[in-house]
Amino acid sequence: MSTLILLRHGESEWNALNLFTGWTDVPLSATGLREGREAGELMKAAGIFPDVVHTSLLARAILTANLALQALERSWIPVRRSWRLNERHYGSLQGLDKKQTTELHGKEQVFVWRRSYDVPPPALDASDERHPRHDGRYSELAPDALPATECLKDVVVRMLPYWHDAIVPDLRAGKVVLVAAHGNSLRALVKHLDGVSDEEIADLNIPTGIPRIYQLDEDLRVSSSAYLGDAAAAARAAAAVAKQAG
Repeated sequence: MSTLILLRHGESEWNALNLFTGWTDVPLSATGLREGREAGELMKAAGIFPDVVHTSLLARAILTANLALQALERSWIPVRRSWRLNERHYGSLQGLDKKQTTELHGKEQVFVWRRSYDVPPPALDASDERHPRHDGRYSELAPDALPATECLKDVVVRMLPYWHDAIVPDLRAGKVVLVAAHGNSLRALVKHLDGVSDEEIADLNIPTGIPRIYQLDEDLRVSSSAYLGDAAAAARAAAAVAKQAG
């Protein structure tokens, strides 16, 4: 049996302001800092101690993982990072207010951009400073690998190679694996693990700062999964995520 922990970063400052974030590197809010520490405390209380951590290249996921590990007194364990675990790129929506965008384009259109499986938001121009080609952390990647916008289907395509090539070997080696990432990169992974359909994935919401524990059999099929802590609190937090476009 293998143990996989999925942890969405704590609330960021742009989450609190209801802005589209995507690949923009935004710090955690005071609430997010607390959520990171509490995530570690929940794991410690449950007796679940990761052996290795995988994070995105974005500070909010990195800091959440660090805070959780500090609470677990395991800051010394190996950490691996990849752009393939980054949040979905929201294209030209990045930095815009979600409520104002809804008022401008309509609730149905914004829902399609946010939640449809295969419809991306409007793309960024390559000259736009928000385009990842202008960010040094992606300078070694092939230019055609850098997204100007993404739908969830795109995130699944770029995330799965990292799952197969980096995370699976750690699980096969018997390590307890923590993946600290983002709402959409984790939705992509949950879609793969749980076999969620393209239609049903639109209704899946992942709360910030609450570890979700997967027990996987020898073929890495899901035996069980659940959020740590109070189930009702996790459900309320997921519902709050669903309302962010309004």
